[in-house]
Parts: sequence; C-alpha cells; structure tokens
Amino acid sequence: MSQFWRMLFLVAALPLLASCGIFGDKDDDDLKPRELVSFKQTLKVKRLWSAKVGGDAAFLRVALRPVGDGTRIYAAGYGGVVAAFDPESGREIWRNKLDTELSAGPGVGENHVVVVARNGIAIVMDASTGEEVWRKSVDGESLARPLISGEVVVVQTIDNRMQALSIFDGRKLWSLEQSTPSLTMRGSADPVLVSTSVVGGFDNGRLIAADLDTGNVAWESLLSPPTGRSDLDRLSDIDGSIAVVGQDIYAVGYQGRLAAVAAESGQVLWSREISSFEGVSADWSSVYTTTNNGEILALAKRDGVESWRNSDLLRREPTLPTPFHTSVAIGDLEGYVHFFSNLNGTPVARVKLGGGAISNAPVAIANRLYVQNDGGALTAYEVIEDRPKREAPDIAVDES
Repeated sequence: MSQFWRMLFLVAALPLLASCGIFGDKDDDDLKPRELVSFKQTLKVKRLWSAKVGGDAAFLRVALRPVGDGTRIYAAGYGGVVAAFDPESGREIWRNKLDTELSAGPGVGENHVVVVARNGIAIVMDASTGEEVWRKSVDGESLARPLISGEVVVVQTIDNRMQALSIFDGRKLWSLEQSTPSLTMRGSADPVLVSTSVVGGFDNGRLIAADLDTGNVAWESLLSPPTGRSDLDRLSDIDGSIAVVGQDIYAVGYQGRLAAVAAESGQVLWSREISSFEGVSADWSSVYTTTNNGEILALAKRDGVESWRNSDLLRREPTLPTPFHTSVAIGDLEGYVHFFSNLNGTPVARVKLGGGAISNAPVAIANRLYVQNDGGALTAYEVIEDRPKREAPDIAVDES
C-alpha cells in the first residue's frame, strides 16, 4: 500500500486525480519500497510484553495509538475494544468491547478515557474501571486523538471543525469551524494543549489557538498557504502531529512549510519549505519529520537548520519519528520498527513486530516505547543499557 493510498482522500476526487496523471505510468522499481540493508546494531532493544486489542485497520488509516497517564497504558482497536494495561507487566486491567468500530483515540485525562467511533460518536469511559460514562454525537468522522483537559473534551473532525464537550455529560460547550477547500486529504491533526489554549491544524493551512474554556480564537497563523492553479496543487492540509516544546509550537503542512510558531502570539519564528502528511515531533534539541516520499529529516529546534537526512526508508511508508532514548523510532509498512541515532541519523537498531503494517507512530512513555500495528497488536519495548564491568579492587599484600 503506497503512502498515497494511506492518505486516501477526498471529496469526489478520482476524476481529478486521473486527469492530473497521479496514476501515470512509472517503472515498477520506482514504486517499490526500498530494500532494507544490514548494519551493526548498537542499541539493544528488548521486547517486554505484547497484548491484543484487535480490529484489523489495514488500509483505513485510523488514528488509534496507545496513551498513558502514569498509572496505566490504554489502547483501542478498530473493532471496538478499549483496554487498560499495566505498563510494567502488560497485565490487562480492564477491557470494554464497545458496540461500534473506532477511528480515533484513546485520549486520557482527569481519570477519563475518550475514543471516537467511525460513525462520529464520542464515547467517554472511567479510566479506572472502563465503565462507559456517556456518548455523544460530534456530527462527523474524527481521525485525530481527542484531548482531555480539566472539564473539557476536545474533538476535531475531518470536516474542519473543532468542538469542546463537557467531561461530565458530553454537553457541547463551543465549536470552531474553518472553511473547507473543495479537495482535502483524509485526516486531522491531533489538537494539543498549550497553557490555557487548544491548538489545532486545519485543511486550509491554518494553525489556530482557541481558549480551552470559551473557544475564543487567540490567534491564527497561515502556516501552509494554498498555491497553484488546480485543487490538487492547492492542497495545504495540516493533518499531521503538532509538537509543543516549552512555549514553541512546531507544525508542518502538506505541500507547505514546516515552521516554529510562538505559542503566545502565533508569530512564525522560522520556517522551511518541507511537505509532510505525518507531522512533526521534537526533543530537547531537534525537530523531526517524515517527508511525503519517506525521507527522515532532523532540523535544529532553534533555527530550523537541517541536522541530518536519511533515505533508508524511501517508499516504505515510514511513520513520524518518535524521540526515544538516544534515537528516533519509526514504524513501516512491513511491521518493522527502525531506530536511528538522534545525533546523525545512522541506523542503530531494528525489530520486527509482525502481524501487519505500522501506520501510526510509536509512542514513548517514560522509558518505554509502545507500538500498535494495524492488526491491533500492542507491544512494549525498552532499551537495555550496557553496564560497565566492575573491576576487582586492588588488594594490599602484607609483606611483613
């Protein structure tokens, strides 16, 4: 499955795409995933445990990724299973089999867990027991992880709407809507919390910050201006992950820019001409992204200067890089998890999860990495540190 199909759009787009030559002739070799090469693995990665939440989500590009709250790890499967696990042992704490297929989540906060069904129903459960608390329609499909903060649940739908619901009963608190271009990608960026504002990316290339309690817009930043004559050329969606580090926000648009934005004002601090559907991740020094053709890029967080670039995963549909330990972890279409040095981009480890492609980025929580594949298998990994051998102490010899 090519990355193009994973991004499956749209609004009546097939005739347009055909006329634009998207499906034009190419050599088979140009479309094949790059073959993996052997290397000396210098990072020791150990599998801790595996669990199954089920629901084959291949070809669907649903937004189902594990999440943690410091006590439990939560995961959801396309088939409707939501479950909580002990992060140390993988022991299942509770499991709730909902009567609907799921497309987004889970989100967690305030001892609640929220998922969104494919039919546009938000479902909130008690995080301790898995018992359903309420469900409400959000009037649209969601492919973004819902956000819980304080008394508010924020859900973003693929029709360019962000809405806030009461955590107590699902009552709608406010709604924010943007104009939708005639042609868009199928996806949404996860809303993120920055101080007292929620920040979201939209299909018109705008990054918007709204007050969490009222929905009042604090600022807008046109991150990815539409350009070109055709609707296809003007695709500018911000559908990938948004990263927040301190008071800076990092985001990227499709056929647009990767930019650092000031959280207080929306002012663009720096930008680079980079196109990505996967979004942005960041650690203490760098910003990472996966380009449309599968290159992995690292940029300096301070000024956006390129630190390194790796092309080992071209056309392997790599996920967004996840900073983990001294590396970044990336899943691919064959179920591999690749680890590249965060300093220079060289490969340092590779593990095979198996059981399906990995379409959503791995999740790093504390000192563990959690990976969920499209077949609903959840696996936890950790890095094994090499401890230096202790030398025997010098023994004094009594020669008297």
